[in-house]
Amino acid sequence: MLVFNLTFFLILMIYNHFGDTMIIYIDLLIIVNFLFDFLILLTVNIALKRYSKIYRLVLASLFGELTLLSLFLPINSILLSILKIIMGLVMVIIAFGYKNIKYTLYNSLYLYMTSIILGGFTYYLNIEYENLNYLILLLIAPIILYIFIKSIKVLKEIKNYYYKVSIVFNNDYELKVTGFLDTGNKLVDPITNKPIILINKKKIKGYINIRSPMYVPYNSLNHHGLLECVKPKGVYVNDKLLKNYLIGLSEESFKLNGVDCLLNYKILEDI
Repeated sequence: MLVFNLTFFLILMIYNHFGDTMIIYIDLLIIVNFLFDFLILLTVNIALKRYSKIYRLVLASLFGELTLLSLFLPINSILLSILKIIMGLVMVIIAFGYKNIKYTLYNSLYLYMTSIILGGFTYYLNIEYENLNYLILLLIAPIILYIFIKSIKVLKEIKNYYYKVSIVFNNDYELKVTGFLDTGNKLVDPITNKPIILINKKKIKGYINIRSPMYVPYNSLNHHGLLECVKPKGVYVNDKLLKNYLIGLSEESFKLNGVDCLLNYKILEDI
């Protein structure tokens, strides 16, 4: 099917490879189309952990070959787009089964997204390197999809460490930040035995007046000293109230994009 409409791109590749005359080698087009469809479905299968049998992916890829008929159908672009959407839904149902509409639409979304990424890369390579041999593109395609799968896994893992944090200080000032669960943050006040959440001090500058700070000794790989801390009224992590935590005011910015708060590993026990 090549959801991103790569069928015409494949025709262009085969045309450019075999000569100046516009001859469509339909058998070659079917084989290449099938292989790309199979790679896309296999990527969705791995990325979403559907554990579908290989024969189902093969059957779905074979069904995708019907899209080639669209080259010869006298219909307008709107009807053609609707037809391809319907065929895409049928493909994912064949490949991964039907549980409910949400499950099917989610599979379809990843099918389209994967095909767009593959289509974009192959088109770029074909243009950048002046019409690469389609066999080379077929060899490169699995590498592109492998990188895509790894990227999805990394993003999913990172996402699990991000939290919505709201800190209410004693003057009722509420600071809303994005928190990152730092398993290396095991700072605990040795006197009160309270875990410490770190925030960038600049985030509260001008909003609260620290009159009676607490100083907690700390040791890290390259630094040691006293960390200025305050006791908040409350800390909300993903809207759940957490008590008995201190807020450590860090002079340094954190090297995580969009993060101004490093949560203590103890958070895992309380949420």
